Amino acid sequence: MKIVLKILFFIFIGWMFLGAYLHYTNHPKEDIVIGTGVFFLAFILMPLFIFYRFKNGKYKKYVLDPKSKNPFKIDEKEL
Repeated sequence: MKIVLKILFFIFIGWMFLGAYLHYTNHPKEDIVIGTGVFFLAFILMPLFIFYRFKNGKYKKYVLDPKSKNPFKIDEKEL
């Protein structure tokens, strides 16, 4: 999954550079290229990244517990 994310990220960077180049040359399809790049980032790359980073449940130490007397207290043993 990590390799797939890296490949998709570099495809996105290349796509954005292509869109910037087309914008610089006033190509008629520049808006479509940049728009599909943003669509790719928002609906493909970002959800995959979020799934990859949070699949092991490491985020639970950052969630506030409303039942706790002091929800902002950091518990050293959970870190």
